[in-house]
Amino acid sequence: MFQDRLSRTPLCLTLPGLDGSGPDHWQTRWECERPNVDRVELGNWSQPSRNMWIARLERAIAQARGPVVLVAHSLSCHLVAWWASLAGEAAARPVAGAMLVAPPDLDRVSLDRRIAEFAPSPRAVLPFPTVVVASRNDPWCEMGRSREMAGNWLAALCDAGEVGHIGGQSGVGAWQEGQRVLDRLLDHVCARDARRLDDEAVRFQPELVMAIPA
Repeated sequence: MFQDRLSRTPLCLTLPGLDGSGPDHWQTRWECERPNVDRVELGNWSQPSRNMWIARLERAIAQARGPVVLVAHSLSCHLVAWWASLAGEAAARPVAGAMLVAPPDLDRVSLDRRIAEFAPSPRAVLPFPTVVVASRNDPWCEMGRSREMAGNWLAALCDAGEVGHIGGQSGVGAWQEGQRVLDRLLDHVCARDARRLDDEAVRFQPELVMAIPA
């Protein structure tokens, strides 16, 4: 069963946030330990450029030559929203789904000024199945704001418990709970036509709402 799914699984593209993802980050661990997972080298990790990141994401998706699932952390969650807003409904053809982990609240004036270029994040519905994974004690975003962003994007909201910003300093290691969320998303996109935008993509959203044990 696993091998059958593996043969049909879209390529998962990891998108790190500000300052990139180091060796202890779950994204790095997934790239080393899971099949069909590759990082998009967005560049300028410490001084991100929204337009450059959008262009490099567009290129990575095109080079995949097949459906992809975007696995973004922090600032790159908003990168996905920006890319999708520019691509419009056409974004649903190459992108089978997205897992957006710990998107920061770009409306907070106290946030790092290096990410100001990404604000305000687009509020448009994402045209592919999406799950937002949020922590209850994320210093970059309150749970209520995470819920609001998920609602704007018509994404499912997954409560990850109290795990900070869900990064390299959160102590989640390879983040097995997050892998289960990704596997559920992959199961869904493998069971449908990943290149067709229809009502099924919308119906998926409430079905994925879940809570990860703290």
